Amino acid sequence: MPKTIIKRYKKTAQYFTEDLGNGIELEMVLIPGGSFIMGSPEEELKSRSNERPQHEVTIKPFCFGKYSVTQAQWQAVAALPQVNKELKLDPSEFKGDGSTSLTNHRPVESVSWHDAVEFCARLSNHSQRPYRLPSEAEWEYACRAGTTTPFHFGETITTDLANYNGNYTYGDGVKGVYRRETTEVGSLKIANEFGLYDMHGNVREWCQDDWHNSYEDAPIDGNAWIVNKAKSDKVLRGGSWIYDPEDCRSAYRYYDDAGFDDDNSGFRVVCGAAWTL
Repeated sequence: MPKTIIKRYKKTAQYFTEDLGNGIELEMVLIPGGSFIMGSPEEELKSRSNERPQHEVTIKPFCFGKYSVTQAQWQAVAALPQVNKELKLDPSEFKGDGSTSLTNHRPVESVSWHDAVEFCARLSNHSQRPYRLPSEAEWEYACRAGTTTPFHFGETITTDLANYNGNYTYGDGVKGVYRRETTEVGSLKIANEFGLYDMHGNVREWCQDDWHNSYEDAPIDGNAWIVNKAKSDKVLRGGSWIYDPEDCRSAYRYYDDAGFDDDNSGFRVVCGAAWTL
């Protein structure tokens, strides 16, 4: 197994780095286990019925990508041997100015759920660690980082804090910029208490789960909610650069076909905590 580098990040977090070659690294944050209330209350502004009923979920410790997978990381892993399907080496719409495959720190986008699963499979073979997409419950738990407000930084959102459509407001927020494209991961320099960046906006992120129209009978152990392996609608979380602010809330959820890709869909990866040592 490759050498693991454990570092302190914030008071509550540790992280390790996965070497992808050519100086490209993937930073993974250790998320402590715990219980939280998943979903939104009816009184939350612009909340939706598919975010209910609220329910308590217990999460085991896991490691989560500090950032959305970048284009540099994507290209490093997409060059590894195929497991189940081919991957485009450079699928993203937004390249950035003067970026190369080694320096492009914008999130990868225009990748389908199937593409993200193949990325995890290739990365697992390379690293000798089991990488996967997060469950929807893990994603929300990691996003909230102990908070119960609509966003991990509080009751409202501004474009100084996240990349979304700033022509619209949420709560007492004010209008801001509409960048109309992705930004480099972490460039707004706002992390939650777990040390994760860009959990609201920039690109929405694929989860393992099948889509369900509510949380009736949802798992309470943090596992992905998969009832039909043939089902093609998969969960997306986090909002994006093109979304309105209410669609970037911690509880907001949406879906697309597993084969669909567009320029506001990316992902980040999970690795079991036991595999970091």
